[in-house]
Amino acid sequence: MRTFLTTVLLICTLLQAAAQKRPQLGDSALLTLVQQKTFDYFWSFAHPVSGLAPERTATPNVVTIGGSGFGVMAIVVGIERKFITREKGLERMLKIVNFLSKAEHYHGTWAHWLDGTTGKTVPFSRKDDGGDLVESAFMFQGLLAVRQYFDRDVPKERELRNKINNLWRDAEWDWYTRDGQDVLYWHWSPNNGWAMNHQVRGWNECLIAYVLGASSPTYAISPRVYHRGWAVSNHFLNGREYLGIKLPLGFDYGGPLFFTHYSFLGLDPRGLKDRYADYWEQNRNHTLINRQYCINNPKKYKGYSADCWGLTASDNHQGYNAHSPTNDLGVITPTAALSSFPYTPEYSMQALKYFYNKVGNKLWGKYGFYDAFNETVNWYDHQYLAIDQGPIVVMIENYRSGLLWRLFMSCPEIGEGLRSLGFTSPALQGS
Repeated sequence: MRTFLTTVLLICTLLQAAAQKRPQLGDSALLTLVQQKTFDYFWSFAHPVSGLAPERTATPNVVTIGGSGFGVMAIVVGIERKFITREKGLERMLKIVNFLSKAEHYHGTWAHWLDGTTGKTVPFSRKDDGGDLVESAFMFQGLLAVRQYFDRDVPKERELRNKINNLWRDAEWDWYTRDGQDVLYWHWSPNNGWAMNHQVRGWNECLIAYVLGASSPTYAISPRVYHRGWAVSNHFLNGREYLGIKLPLGFDYGGPLFFTHYSFLGLDPRGLKDRYADYWEQNRNHTLINRQYCINNPKKYKGYSADCWGLTASDNHQGYNAHSPTNDLGVITPTAALSSFPYTPEYSMQALKYFYNKVGNKLWGKYGFYDAFNETVNWYDHQYLAIDQGPIVVMIENYRSGLLWRLFMSCPEIGEGLRSLGFTSPALQGS
């Protein structure tokens, strides 16, 4: 009996090892595979009526505006990488903008979540049942890049550009200053007014809302709102060193890594500067601090290393949290390192190879890497979240070709808005 059981255990071990064994790919092929599988979340798993991205795999009818904004940029990547044809991508984009045009909106912005069939608002919380300025900013960042991409003088591409322009011109950024205050507010609801009372102050993921607000051709905010609102908080200017690395802006140790991703899917940080910071230095140093913290691993979590790093907001073994060096639960989230490819390409490739080759099938599924894992408690997520998947596709592409940065920065309105706020960038002609 013992011999039989030993044989069975040996066979099971060998089968498990065989299942974990993955085809060895070169760096370029591996990047393409990850982009393609992750892109497919926004293509094959998209809601059949709206074309928008479900919030997560467990909620297929609840679509997310911010994650879908990242998703429309992923569609552009899919066309460029020949995962789909330009014609199919165009048809999907027309479906999306037609749905967005009819969906519930609040002074030109959308709610965080919508019903993917009806376009009705799905409340994010009890009083968060109206416009979400930041989620809408992520969508507009994507739509403007899409508008610049579909630039051919043919009827359907003209139709798409016109419809995106209509949505863009309808967004009332100045409304969200709450009666002309020098700061943007995150939420407004027809049922609850300004009850959420959430001012958008830096440093965090919301820079893009101020850039778009200043760039609006119809409802622009004053530069004063940026300088007196966004740039005035207890967590804006920093200037201290963490683990030997200077951090110009933000929280101690930088906070979760998505701060370096969401606003910068389109906004090109290379050489981007204003009176407060060099944004390439900010994002790269934030990433390096996050990685070095994982290498030092002061809490001694299993798995943390130079190969396995990246703390950001994601699922975890207890629910959901914004993980960072000051809020470390032992959870590694693949999007953190993979969406940082432009900032730390060698280190992000190290992490990618570890996730793919070492963690393997426990972390890899139909749409690429699952959301997160914790080796200390032997927990591996089996869900995907749109807002974590999208930056992987887009930021890997920005590392490889600069595509989305080039498209977004080519918008004339964005150039004017950035200049009005005092930004300079090599991407801005004459800056």
